[in-house]
Amino acid sequence: MSNPDTFDVVVIGGGPAGATAANDLAKLGRSVLLLDRAGRIKPCGGAIPPQAMRDFDIPESILAAKVNSARMIAPSDRQVDMPIDGGYVGMVDREHFDEWLRERAAQSGATRRTGTFEKIERDSDGTAVVHYRPGQGRSSSETETVRARSIIGADGANSFVGKHYIPGYETVKYVSAYHEIVRTPSNGDFDGTRCDVYYQGDISPDFYGWVFPHGETTSVGVGTAIPGFSLRSACTELRRRAGLEDAETLRREGAPIPLEPLKVWDNGRDILLAGDAAGCVAPASGEGIYYALACGRLAGEAINEFCTSGNPKALKKARQRFMKAHGKVFWVLGIMQKFWYSSDKRRERFVSLCSDPDIQYLTWEAYMNKRLVKARPGAHFRIFFKDLAHLLGVVPSR
Repeated sequence: MSNPDTFDVVVIGGGPAGATAANDLAKLGRSVLLLDRAGRIKPCGGAIPPQAMRDFDIPESILAAKVNSARMIAPSDRQVDMPIDGGYVGMVDREHFDEWLRERAAQSGATRRTGTFEKIERDSDGTAVVHYRPGQGRSSSETETVRARSIIGADGANSFVGKHYIPGYETVKYVSAYHEIVRTPSNGDFDGTRCDVYYQGDISPDFYGWVFPHGETTSVGVGTAIPGFSLRSACTELRRRAGLEDAETLRREGAPIPLEPLKVWDNGRDILLAGDAAGCVAPASGEGIYYALACGRLAGEAINEFCTSGNPKALKKARQRFMKAHGKVFWVLGIMQKFWYSSDKRRERFVSLCSDPDIQYLTWEAYMNKRLVKARPGAHFRIFFKDLAHLLGVVPSR
């Protein structure tokens, strides 16, 4: 194209982070191009905490299901139920949820294009030129271009944008995730209002397996960072244990999930990473949707400041603000994952801890509202001593 379109922002990747950034920037009056590949669905349990629905105006109508409890399953098959007192966690199917977010961005004024990102070059005046192949994939030989005053790379784990255009970009430890979407059984044996989490070493030696209901469908998945571990075999066994071996399989998906925020998110010029590309997935839980939405919003704020001032230092504010809000939680969860998920003996004790009412209360309050719980200060002290007792092995795990 001899005269390519020029946008204030080109967002590469239309998941929760990219679509949220595009929506926010379009609402601020910025010219935004949202570029996303066709047919890509991330493997994801699909949990949406109530705080995400409040902060990002997500209506209940987009939810595929509501769950009001979780069941933790230990290596010994001991089951611990964790009911949600007076609330629920929303569940979404990423195939429909991500598209809803992208369409909302378009309704706010963002331009949507389907295509595969190829590379970034520079115009004679230094402006970024984004090359992409339009349509369904790389089969087309035609390449189109747009000019971009700024770019958000929200293209997922192993970000192509990050690897090629962010100086100092480094590979972090990933959990390889795999899930199968199956049709939810119509019999009365399956509880569509409960999430099941399997802390069993043969299902996952360093993470966990999950069975998360999505209404008419259910996500059954596993994750691990250990090379050579067969995720498909583990998922097959998980389906058997969950009584879903005969359920109709609708689709299978796999992808890496980063469990550590990158140290650098921007190129010091005009490119900023967001979401999985920036490593914004919580350790231990693997929770990604809320943090992707939050990261996308902060990336949008930083890009808007950059477009206003022209000062590349504004780009660094996205990471600074994210880590200020969530860094301590990520640090604690990282320690918890390394310790509790390291052996079946420790997984057994971890599930035992989950039966404690204080831990259940604080866990759900922290997860659902994304804030520190101050209403019961005594509970923190009780948990500390109970946790210490489990660490030292002075209490039985059953």
